[in-house]
Amino acid sequence: MPRTSRTDTAGTPGNTGRSAARDRDGSTTRIGDGSAVRGRKRSRAVAAGFLLPALLLLGALVVYPIGYSVHRSLFDRSGSSFVGLDNYLALVTDDSLRTAVRNNLIWLVLAPAVATVLGLLFAVLTERVRWGTAFKLVVFMPMAISMLAAGIIFRLVYEQDPDRGVANAVWVGVHDTFAEASGFPRARPLPVHPLTAAGGGAYVTEEAVRAGEPVRLPLVGVAPDRMPEEARPAREPVAPPAGGDTVTGTAWLDFTRGGGGRPNVVDPAELGLAGLRIEAVRDGKVVATATAAADGTFDLPADSADGAVLRLPASNFREQYAGVEWLGPSLVTPAVIGAYVWMWAGFAMVLIGAGLAAVPRELLEAARVDGANEWHVFRRITVPLLAPVLVVVLVTLMINVLKVFDLVFVIAPGSAQDDANVLALQLYRSSFGTDADLGVGSAIAVVLLLLVLPVMAVNIRRIRRETRR
Repeated sequence: MPRTSRTDTAGTPGNTGRSAARDRDGSTTRIGDGSAVRGRKRSRAVAAGFLLPALLLLGALVVYPIGYSVHRSLFDRSGSSFVGLDNYLALVTDDSLRTAVRNNLIWLVLAPAVATVLGLLFAVLTERVRWGTAFKLVVFMPMAISMLAAGIIFRLVYEQDPDRGVANAVWVGVHDTFAEASGFPRARPLPVHPLTAAGGGAYVTEEAVRAGEPVRLPLVGVAPDRMPEEARPAREPVAPPAGGDTVTGTAWLDFTRGGGGRPNVVDPAELGLAGLRIEAVRDGKVVATATAAADGTFDLPADSADGAVLRLPASNFREQYAGVEWLGPSLVTPAVIGAYVWMWAGFAMVLIGAGLAAVPRELLEAARVDGANEWHVFRRITVPLLAPVLVVVLVTLMINVLKVFDLVFVIAPGSAQDDANVLALQLYRSSFGTDADLGVGSAIAVVLLLLVLPVMAVNIRRIRRETRR
């Protein structure tokens, strides 16, 4: 049989007491006291000793809870009866759970995309702004605020009352710039007053008016502190002189603070309805108009108003514009997403800005020299070169929005939480409280894990591909 290897034991200097085995290809493997082998084993044992506490902690805090959640999701509320996949089917049959799934999909599509686009725009535009660093600091500052604090801030921002909510204060200011607000919302006559409803929110006098006979137009329903600033104590209507050519009258708030006033009588403490619009109507047509003065007095030309009825148009009593119901059923999810974007756009801007700093400027300048405008440079050069960074930002934000909970819990009021529901919030609601169903809660947790896994797989594959480069 041919010899495949031989052992040399020649005592060469520096190799005393050791032997070497020479393989067929000429390489030599040391054989002897095995100190190198023992050293490697010792190193592995030391490494395992350092890793063991971390592995035990990982198993206790991650592996065991995941396994237990999967097991518990297959049992009923009490945990005593096996129900199979019934808890998972509840996610598509129960209305509240179906709403949570739908809202999570909306979050997954809108929030990462909007935050990434804004971060990209901020990063690109601030490159040429003199105070770009200060602007980036301001945009990134919300990242230093906790989700709970941000939720409280935006709960106040979205308040319905324009005097408290910033969003509605701005919205109402813009609206009132182009549309005149009503001066006397909810004002109305009493049954003893000489006015009756005319439909559509307007009021008319019960009888036609005559020249020489003063007209009284009393109303109630306006808080004294909501009266116009120019309003003055009302003046008793005075009949014009004989043969006068006007129909005169007074429109006033027939209410005395503290009581003691008399209906249909102008009392000293009662204010005129300054700015109230009065129309004279004959045969369904407006033949004359007037506006009440600060003391409530008004006059109409007798040749037009004599024999007509007086109407207080509905524009006097239209409800004042109160803004948008941001936290109502239809807008609560976009409103909460807006708060999330406010927080995370700065994160996207910083990462994209770091990637933008690594883009070779020679390519951008070469494109400009070749005649490309800024839009073409941005779309055809900047964005493709930033594609890896944009993927990182998108994947990170997608993982983050799948577990969003605190913003929805804090911002959405109790009446709209069912409409703003997401899986993480439903997980909390199903797992805690007097009506807890741990089977459904565990199923939601498993679904969230399954939704996160593909995104994590994409992220890991991207990291490995970057490492190979």
